[in-house]
Amino acid sequence: MRVLILAPNVFPGISGNAITVERWRRSLTGKGIIVEVLNSQALTTSAFVACLERFDPNIIHVHHAFRAGSVLLHPVVAEKHARFSVVVSPGGTDINQDLEVPERRDAVMQVFRMAGAIVTQSSETAERLLRYMPGLDSRIVHVPKAVCWFGNESCDLRKIAGCNDRNLLFFLPAGIRPVKGNLECLMAMHKVYTIRPHIRFVAAGPAIDLEYADRFEREVKKLSAFAVWIAGIPPAAMRSAYDASDIVLNSSFSEGRSNSLLEAVASGRPVLASNIPGNLWPVLGDNGDEPAGLLYELSDTDDFVANAVRLIDDESLRIHFGRTAQSRRSRLPDPEEEADGLIAAYEKALARRI
Repeated sequence: MRVLILAPNVFPGISGNAITVERWRRSLTGKGIIVEVLNSQALTTSAFVACLERFDPNIIHVHHAFRAGSVLLHPVVAEKHARFSVVVSPGGTDINQDLEVPERRDAVMQVFRMAGAIVTQSSETAERLLRYMPGLDSRIVHVPKAVCWFGNESCDLRKIAGCNDRNLLFFLPAGIRPVKGNLECLMAMHKVYTIRPHIRFVAAGPAIDLEYADRFEREVKKLSAFAVWIAGIPPAAMRSAYDASDIVLNSSFSEGRSNSLLEAVASGRPVLASNIPGNLWPVLGDNGDEPAGLLYELSDTDDFVANAVRLIDDESLRIHFGRTAQSRRSRLPDPEEEADGLIAAYEKALARRI
């Protein structure tokens, strides 16, 4: 089987999409699948057609229907559609934003209709997709998301943040763009700092939306007494970075199933996350599970501040959430199990063409 994966960010880029696709590439290759990965953001139609001719894939796996899949809608590419099967794994923005934007909705729905199989990595994604396109239920393959570490390099996050033994370190790993709420999180953390000045804050992630990142950088410089932004941590050092933090943040307005929250769970770190569908399972687990952190309402900065202060002041609560996170780690699939799920989706898409 020959699989071409299209994604808006790819390794060695530092983003959730890049990490996800690289994890897939490694685990699929380990199972004998021939995999090539293309960055859709830097891809011309002619370059894509040339890749199709050279690589001749059985499967085109589109990771993000709008940001990666739109290239499939070009007439030159559409003519070649009969030669390959399409699998789509939607991103959080596909489901939570792009389907609600008129100028994007048609393109997203066309890509989903091309798919012989649709990979969902959270129940919330599947439910929301079916509300828009109920006829796709037979194509959905649920593949729980795995976590893996790409190395054991060191990242002295506490030194980067200027921490001493008394400081409590909040860590926000996310690319800098509006959907991740980095700027809003920074400003909320400033309010926390005025109440509990022994906290420190590190944001780590590349500038994806340059205008938004410029605003974020200016504000970080103003708040340098407690806040630091680093453009990225090498993937091989991410485990060390989580281990150095006290509380992991997620301030996203939209998520499918957040890599950073799953990594926080795998590291046994308590979390403070926005109350959106994609963040529910990493924080709350299934019915009857103990929570691994706290959720806050995006529209209520005071709610963020109150929950942050609660975590700061209650060490026993942080320890409890951390232990819960560690126990939940055992229920995450390993990359090989995730790869088996992807292969099942590929086989489903191929079977639809017979």
